[in-house]
Amino acid sequence: MTTLMIQGTTSDAGKTLVVAALCRWLARRGVGVAPFKPQNMALNSAVSEDGGEVGRSTALQALAAGVPLHSDMNPVLLKPQTDRGAQVILRGRVHGNMDALDYHAFKATAREAVRDAWTALSARHEVVIAEGAGSPAEINLRANDIANMGFAELADCPVILVADIDRGGVFAQIVGTLEVLPPQEQARIQGFVINRFRGDPALLQSGLDWLVQRTGKPVLGVLPYLHGLMLDAEDAVASGGEHQAGALKVTVPLLPRMSNHNDFDPLRLHPGVALRFAEMGRPWPAADLVILPGSKATRADLAFLREQGWHREIERHLRYGGKVLGLCGGFQMLGERIEDPRGLEGDPGGDDGLGWLALRTTLVPGKQLRNVSGTLLPDGVPIHGYEIHNGVSEGPALDRPLLRLDGRDDGALSDDDRIRGTYLHGLFDDPGATDALLRWAGLTGTSAAIDYDAHRQHDLNRLADAIDQHLDTDALLALLNLT
Repeated sequence: MTTLMIQGTTSDAGKTLVVAALCRWLARRGVGVAPFKPQNMALNSAVSEDGGEVGRSTALQALAAGVPLHSDMNPVLLKPQTDRGAQVILRGRVHGNMDALDYHAFKATAREAVRDAWTALSARHEVVIAEGAGSPAEINLRANDIANMGFAELADCPVILVADIDRGGVFAQIVGTLEVLPPQEQARIQGFVINRFRGDPALLQSGLDWLVQRTGKPVLGVLPYLHGLMLDAEDAVASGGEHQAGALKVTVPLLPRMSNHNDFDPLRLHPGVALRFAEMGRPWPAADLVILPGSKATRADLAFLREQGWHREIERHLRYGGKVLGLCGGFQMLGERIEDPRGLEGDPGGDDGLGWLALRTTLVPGKQLRNVSGTLLPDGVPIHGYEIHNGVSEGPALDRPLLRLDGRDDGALSDDDRIRGTYLHGLFDDPGATDALLRWAGLTGTSAAIDYDAHRQHDLNRLADAIDQHLDTDALLALLNLT
């Protein structure tokens, strides 16, 4: 077995996509490879095949590797609930809620989970490509680190450092990162990858030569900026891309603890949809369809929505014939009441919902984690996705379900069918279901939804092609003991 770790000079340097690219590149060569992220902090998550919860970016990398997603691939997942606290997921299961100081003390236990998960994963795969978090240069987080060099030391593995030239200062990023690392950690870094380069590589060569001379370490390659690339993001939220004139206008409130915003990626790619996020302090965008997203702190996000006055905007939208769809936490907000007696997502207590569906939700221990498939009932088309939620909803609105999933009903429709809600994430991944939902929302014309699963595969192959074309593949194979 061999482990190689990809670390970055900054957050969003491109670690996730480089790991995905390497996983697809190795899989295409017939190498048994798996991704690994020892610690992740993100609100975008997925359900593994062993019934655990892991970061969405790791799910993308497992897809790139062509292997089943397993909770061993992301043993520590932190899901922020406040600015100072998060839910801790340990090897796929909820361990509890902790503030930052408590978690710092917990890292010794987390380290054991990381070691055990990596050991188990390494026993099942020929190569493990590990992804760091943030940057190893974060001095305040170095004690008991398990996310970057702490894991590299544990696994005794080489490291490649990725830097993003698109944000500027790439040589300072690399040299500055090395400068704050102790000598033994500097020695682990076997080379650099410069990411998201636009222009003629010849113009960069003098800088690359200086970097090699200054650090004594090789530049393993320069990856180009891949225009039009859209894959599951770990955290960053982007609005829609190009769309046709007269496109269906979809508005999503940008909530502080919005989760699984990758639900909207197929809509961002749809040429007949103009997707916009409503942002604090800005005018409410005109809409044909409003989608209330999932949330890691549903009551707090509902209070935020009300503080912005967005509930009145949505009420006006409904009065003028608009449609509303709630996903997971957004579905719970549509009901009459949300109770959290044990304080699973914040302080114990309850709040009135928006009152547009006759249902009440109670948050209870025992998170529902499952991959599901079934039928969108109003149209009879197949659908698949996944569930990640604590809430149990009850009420007469559920007598008019939206979906039939694995032999049970899910979601609800209002009597006039202008409001719909569901616990299903990935609602728009099936093109047939997306077409049906957008017709309900008012989309006309012939533009069809994309096959998002096929889109993912296409873009993953673009990433692997970039490895072949722009990196020193002989050096990569040597680092992986595959020569």
